This record gives sequence, structure tokens and C-alpha cells, in this order.
Amino acid sequence: MAKCKSCRCDYTKTRSFQQACSIECALKVAQAKREQDERKEAMESNRQDRKRREEMKTLPTLKKEAQREFNRYVRLRDVGRCCISCGLSMGSQQAGGSIDAGHYRSVGSAPQLRFNEDNCHAQCKHCNQYLAGNPIRYRDGLVQRIGLERLAALESNSECLHLSRAEVREIRDTYRAKANALSKIVEALCAV
Repeated sequence: MAKCKSCRCDYTKTRSFQQACSIECALKVAQAKREQDERKEAMESNRQDRKRREEMKTLPTLKKEAQREFNRYVRLRDVGRCCISCGLSMGSQQAGGSIDAGHYRSVGSAPQLRFNEDNCHAQCKHCNQYLAGNPIRYRDGLVQRIGLERLAALESNSECLHLSRAEVREIRDTYRAKANALSKIVEALCAV
């Protein structure tokens, strides 16, 4: 006795390669196999399309994606902390809602520090957007958080940095993974 692959009823095989109890069931099994093959083919095609689209991305597009993941990581890293500039509590606010990832030295003036974790901290939107980063009070906050030695290294950094597309992809993927891991931790803490 064997089980039909379509209707799952018991039947007696008349041929060694037989998989179904009747012609109708055999057609259903063949149709299901054809649909499964088509789905696999479509998935492989989608995978190849995604890979092709990823390879076609320009450096500015990749930098934008990397910056988004880096900023997300900084917001999650600093959840529950006060604004680096004004010291107002941002603990109850949603990361990304009214919290910015504010750079001490701006990306425009110091592009080499774009992805430097010492250069970027959670900042309320008011300080970051309406007070142009509130730089004097930001510096005071940095002295407390990272110390004078690391702040001096940050302020004196004037190296020229040119990132390749592969390096920017690596930065993006690294901060995406870090942010995803932190997101799970933050969710777990908020659920308690």
C-alpha cells in the first residue's frame, strides 16, 4: 500500500514510479510540481534582480543608505539618554520620531567623520534643526560622554577619506546588523 501524493488516500501501486491513485490525482501532482518549479524559478530571478540592482547603485545612493542605517543605530544606541546638547530627557520619545542623530562636526564640513560614532549622538530635533546643532552645548555634552582626549582627536581629525562602493556597502551592512540587534534589545526592554 502507498499513499497518494494528491488526495492522501491509500492505494495499491501498479507501477514502481506511480505517485497517485488516479489520473486526476496524477494531474494534480504534476500541476503542483510545475507550480513549485515556477515559484523556485521566480525566486531565483528575483534574487538575481536584487543582486543586479545592488550592483547598479551609485556611490551617493549607497552613502544615503549607509547614513540612514548609521543614524538608526545611533538613535537606538542612545535610547533613554538625554539630548547631548540641551540635556532634556528623550527617554519616552520614539527613536526616529522626535530624536535626530546629530553630528558634532557636520557631514558637509568633515565628511571623513560621517560614520564616526564619537561624532554622532542622539539630539532633540529642536537643537539639531532649529539651533544648527547647538554646537557649544554639544561640545560640553561630548566632554562628559567621551572625554577631552577623544574630543580633541575628533576636533583635530582632518584626514582625507575616499570610500569605495564596497566599503560603503560594508558600513551599511554593519550598521544595519548592529541596529537590528539593538532594536531587539530595546523592544525587549520596553516590553518589560
